[in-house]
Amino acid sequence: MVTFRVVAFSSIWAIIALVVIATVISTLFRQVSNRGFEEVLSAHLFNLIASVSASGAGSLVGSPNLGDLRFSEPLSGWYWSVEPASEALRNLLRSPSLVGSVPSPAQNVVPFNREFQRSYLAKGPGGDDIQVLEAEIVLDEADRIARFRVMGNRSELEREIDDFARRLFVYLAIFGLGMVAINAFAILIALRPLQGIRRALANIRAGTAERLSGPFPGEIAPLADETNALIESNRRIIERSRKQVGNLAHSLKTPLAVLMNEGRAMGGGQGTLISTQASAMQQQIDHYLLRARAAAQRSALAQRSPVNETLERMVRVTEKLNPEKKLTVRLPEEAVVFAGEREDLEEITGNLLENAMKWARGRVALSLHPPQEEGEERSFRIVVEDDGPGIPEDQARQALKRGRRLDETKPGTGLGLAIVADLVEEYGGGLSLERSQLGGLRAEVTLLSA
Repeated sequence: MVTFRVVAFSSIWAIIALVVIATVISTLFRQVSNRGFEEVLSAHLFNLIASVSASGAGSLVGSPNLGDLRFSEPLSGWYWSVEPASEALRNLLRSPSLVGSVPSPAQNVVPFNREFQRSYLAKGPGGDDIQVLEAEIVLDEADRIARFRVMGNRSELEREIDDFARRLFVYLAIFGLGMVAINAFAILIALRPLQGIRRALANIRAGTAERLSGPFPGEIAPLADETNALIESNRRIIERSRKQVGNLAHSLKTPLAVLMNEGRAMGGGQGTLISTQASAMQQQIDHYLLRARAAAQRSALAQRSPVNETLERMVRVTEKLNPEKKLTVRLPEEAVVFAGEREDLEEITGNLLENAMKWARGRVALSLHPPQEEGEERSFRIVVEDDGPGIPEDQARQALKRGRRLDETKPGTGLGLAIVADLVEEYGGGLSLERSQLGGLRAEVTLLSA
């Protein structure tokens, strides 16, 4: 379904875009947070270095105030310490928050950089991961060296980053659901005119309308106009073809009649030959003109004919022409519609009834079976049976050939069943000849229903 594919494609694309956006934002937030975290540690380290000095007696002195209450809270994960790195210094300074010790790796494991600083990750006294920024500084001209360390809670930072990412994904998911819903609604509204086009075409196919009509938006109006023009062009072509077929039949009718009359008037072998050949020409012309008309009508749009009414009318005519024979009719209450021309349906039914009446001893049965599902198409069946001699199974195919008569004692041209077979074939149906339960022939026609 086009609507489903469009909505699904746009929704999937929106979801992918939102996931990419969320990933990019969370990545940028992590980078900014890490950079800010490192800058805060660096600022605290410089502040600590500026606040501590060595006394003349060789003791570390100073009262660092880094302006962060977390350095006063025990086991907060934020600590600082100043330790002697040379023998000329003694005692240790540390923040009130530092309870216990923080291990320091060897220099060969984490070396100092050119600025005599190094950064590493360690386990804090409270079990949190802490980031340590360490520097060794010469305090005075006596080359007394102290090791300054500022430590920040890395676990706390990671928790904040993860919390931000979760909230970001939740908010974007809510936004994405709303966007997908709005997008689907907009697509459905935009495609609604196409549904109107589909219903209008269905009405044309059902024969309830002859053209597309209705208010269409500017984007769809040209399509509706072109479709109406195509329908009108098709109708003109069919009408012109009908006129040409009629003109051809009328123009050939008189010359052929003259030839047949002249042949009969001449008598003898030559006259009989002329009359016979003219009659054969007449049969061939009737046959192919009928097929041409059926093929043209088959390709026409919106050709629909009521079957029940047509059969009732054919039954009344047949009963008047054959009062000595009993015609049994069985029609369903359900209205059946033939996807084709009424004239072709009359031609099919009329030939079947005429053939049955010609060969029946006294009884003929006509029945109409409502549409049944066959694959993707619906079809109905017309069955005509008689109590005549029937057709042997090995001769049934011969009976469908044009001009072929199995019994010369009955009047006719031999075109009846052949015409039925051709018309049924043009409409994509089927014709079968079998033995009837009445004892004669059972002719069953299957045609597509509208």
